[in-house]
Amino acid sequence: MALQGPIPVTFGMVFPHGCYVVGEVEKVKDFDASTNGRFVQARDKQTGELVWQVAVMDGDPTLKPAQKTVAVKILAPVQPVPPAPTSGSPFTPVEFDGVTVTPYVNGQGRLAYSIRVREMRGLRAGAAKNTPNPSRENI
Repeated sequence: MALQGPIPVTFGMVFPHGCYVVGEVEKVKDFDASTNGRFVQARDKQTGELVWQVAVMDGDPTLKPAQKTVAVKILAPVQPVPPAPTSGSPFTPVEFDGVTVTPYVNGQGRLAYSIRVREMRGLRAGAAKNTPNPSRENI
């Protein structure tokens, strides 16, 4: 089969209604290498880059509350910095480049997706968010 590993997609395919930063950028723990009292940050298996994580809220108004917030993993040599907050709004809109998804079966036996990106940035001027959002559990 030609598909091996993470599947490249566009930002608009995953977040057609946009998304908003709702948490801090944090290091992802390598559970196999970390020990009691010793934290080891995870590295991407394909690229060797450090893995960071940020919680974002999906802008899709049709999602259930439990589906609104998802974790996005960012591959970068240094901790990424979210864009500056938009004045007058409690939410910071964000876009991602170099997006991939990896499907997996979660603990409840349902299909879910791990989202990894190469770059986080502020919105581009005139970015449209009108593509319908496919039904999903955790894209």
